[in-house]
Amino acid sequence: MADTFRLTLVQANPVMGDLAGNANKVREVWAEAKAAGSDMAAFPEMFIVGYNAQDLVLKPALQAAALAEIEQLAVDCADGPVVAVGGPLVRDGALYNAYFILKGGKIAHTQLKHHLPNYTVFDEERLFAHGPMGGPYDVNGVRVGSPICEDAWFEDVPETMEETGAEILVVPNGSPYFRDKFDRRMNHMVARVIETELPLVYLNMVGGQDDQVFDGGSFVLNPGGQLAMQLPVFDEAVAHVEFERTAAGWRCKDGPKALLPAGEEQDYRVCVEALRDYMGKTGFKKVLLGLSGGIDSALVATIAVDALGPENVRCVMLPSEYTSQESLDDAEDIAKRLGVHYDYVPIAEGRAAITNTLAPLFEGTEPGLTEENIQSRLRGLLLMALSNKFGEMLLTTGNKSEVAVGYATIYGDMAGGYNPIKDMYKTRVFETSRWRNNVHRDWMNGPESEVIPVNIIDKPPSAELRPDQKDEDSLPPYDVLDAILFMLVDEDKSVADCVAAGYDRETVKRVEHLVYISEYKRFQSAPGARLSKKAFWLDRRYPIVNRFRDPS
Repeated sequence: MADTFRLTLVQANPVMGDLAGNANKVREVWAEAKAAGSDMAAFPEMFIVGYNAQDLVLKPALQAAALAEIEQLAVDCADGPVVAVGGPLVRDGALYNAYFILKGGKIAHTQLKHHLPNYTVFDEERLFAHGPMGGPYDVNGVRVGSPICEDAWFEDVPETMEETGAEILVVPNGSPYFRDKFDRRMNHMVARVIETELPLVYLNMVGGQDDQVFDGGSFVLNPGGQLAMQLPVFDEAVAHVEFERTAAGWRCKDGPKALLPAGEEQDYRVCVEALRDYMGKTGFKKVLLGLSGGIDSALVATIAVDALGPENVRCVMLPSEYTSQESLDDAEDIAKRLGVHYDYVPIAEGRAAITNTLAPLFEGTEPGLTEENIQSRLRGLLLMALSNKFGEMLLTTGNKSEVAVGYATIYGDMAGGYNPIKDMYKTRVFETSRWRNNVHRDWMNGPESEVIPVNIIDKPPSAELRPDQKDEDSLPPYDVLDAILFMLVDEDKSVADCVAAGYDRETVKRVEHLVYISEYKRFQSAPGARLSKKAFWLDRRYPIVNRFRDPS
């Protein structure tokens, strides 16, 4: 009977669909685990494919290729530590989210996920069949149980494993970030430890996948809920964890405990990592964006520099006659502070040509919103031309407040391939900008100094599409708008709830109406980093054609 057990935890970043590349990561770390004398190397949920694969996982060709990679891994990793890795498995015509235990040159055990999440970004009921309650597997004389992600959020699967002889629980996860989620994970895992009286290893992946970022933060709990080891959030990490048998059962030896950053830093890191991985995993090297002299484009430019480095960011000022000298000065100022390539492309000539072209059709009508939006769409056209010519992906810069109420021009400032602040309300854009001016971390590629001019943060927001325009001409003040939006969108509160909270009913009804009629814009919008449980896309799915309005 073994008295010690060494487990290598692999908090790694898979690339969606890169089966061979992900398998090679397994081989590389397995060799490291072998050199360290480990009994087992554990990888996250669905690691061989990537997570969340959505309907990609339904393709039979992918299912077969994934299983072939896993079977080859078993052969290649026969002489050394057991490998535990996630992937899809078809059995008797049903598709399962499986965890494969590779031992002695073959697949020695498969754990099938029992509880399938079907909320927020998850559609596993649509994709997978429910696996049966599974028991533990043997690793060099130690009985290990592996509830897969959601299975550890409920008591039945871990308790079944404990009752059937499990001595240590290793929980593989593909758990994406939203603010304050770490505390929820910890609370659930502490509950499992108290119920089973077993040590528990929570292993989460890292990295960006479309709008989602997996934040890692893997940890080990001893019976009683004592934290034995904590890995950092967002960073890839390999940790060799030591367990020893005691009179009271297995216990993890005390290990390093990384400090977790506060919420505003985690949100900003998500924006950076989401863009960095979206670029790297799609093959883009450089980005460009329209730099207006306003707060949103200033923050997006800063995120882009922190993610990719200033040499990979192009900022373009596209002024019209309504662009203030203050905005011109502020845009040039932040471009210099960030050290990015800066272009100045006036739109007056192009706008005059479009106006003249449309003049016969518009004769007898009054200038208004149409003419304002022509400016935005002309900017979008010019930015897309630069994107095509230089192979640089265009970033959009609309915050969640604007995305929610449609305060953006479709085919204009909504043009682009990714939006790093899509799930960040305007009030938080201000807060985040102030935070970034005061903080620098080693994962940031931008300068340490104050990068966003204070004047950009302090001045009243404006689209500058007509003389003396201010956002508050069209919208409630952002502190009011964001509070109402948070209740309606993030909390699914009613109009009556908002009124009871002290907000004017007419204002609330107007905001509700704007949210509903803007659905078609969001349907066509670029993806962006998910920061909350109600980000626009998979978290919140509404019909475009919809006449319902809250009667309260």
